[in-house]
Amino acid sequence: MNKNVVGDLFSIVRSRNPLIHQITNVVTINDCANVTLAIGASPVMATSVEEVEEMVQLANALVLNMGTINTETFFAMILAGKAANEKGIPIIFDPVGVGATTYRKKLAEELLNKVRVTIIRGNASEIDSLAGGKAKMRGVDAKDESLEVRQLTIKMANLFSCIVAVSGKVDTVSNGKETVRIENGDTWLTKVTGTGCMATSLIGSFAGVTDDYFSASIAGLSTMSLAGERAKKNLSEREGIGQFKVKLIDEIFQIDKYIWGKEVSIVES
Repeated sequence: MNKNVVGDLFSIVRSRNPLIHQITNVVTINDCANVTLAIGASPVMATSVEEVEEMVQLANALVLNMGTINTETFFAMILAGKAANEKGIPIIFDPVGVGATTYRKKLAEELLNKVRVTIIRGNASEIDSLAGGKAKMRGVDAKDESLEVRQLTIKMANLFSCIVAVSGKVDTVSNGKETVRIENGDTWLTKVTGTGCMATSLIGSFAGVTDDYFSASIAGLSTMSLAGERAKKNLSEREGIGQFKVKLIDEIFQIDKYIWGKEVSIVES
């Protein structure tokens, strides 16, 4: 990993303003759109089967998020994913809650069989489930401290020939050969619905301006963790989780190459 290359992506995104097509979680769709704007990209949240293929032709990256999946949305994801593969733009896949039900796991496996994804972003239990493990789930907030996250991330990256980004107390990103840990963040990120979905949108924003998807994944995931850390530090004594969310988006808007380079904590492993 070249830290300067990652840092340069902040100004590149803001100068190029890539269009990021997102078929995402209806619970967090507004937040995903707002963080996309905050980092300097443009969101489009088209989900209709009648238009997703056409919309992909305008986009620089495609984000597929299974948070509120249903049959029609899944069909739209497959259509958009195949169109993105034909066009040659990156696909960022977020398998939200994939281990919670048989239905979710079946659809995630089908999508990975039919569409060539570029980056997978999830928590450790979701990634473990995709890899064939049996980590216990608690809805979309699943945690399993017994997982060997580094080995799991590398395994998945090699299994699907893509970048894998795992969110957690310490974030992990691997391309199967290189692996890094991101040691920023704050526990309050787990108290706001959709910070994982937002991180996926940030990754998509960076992936829309480069073919170095390893660096893009590091930039996106570390931006969310660093913004959470900075937002928590900037809260007054009487401010709570509502103001934390507002400040989180403000911090994403403020982060640039210089803030990121000074405050990010990345360890190659």
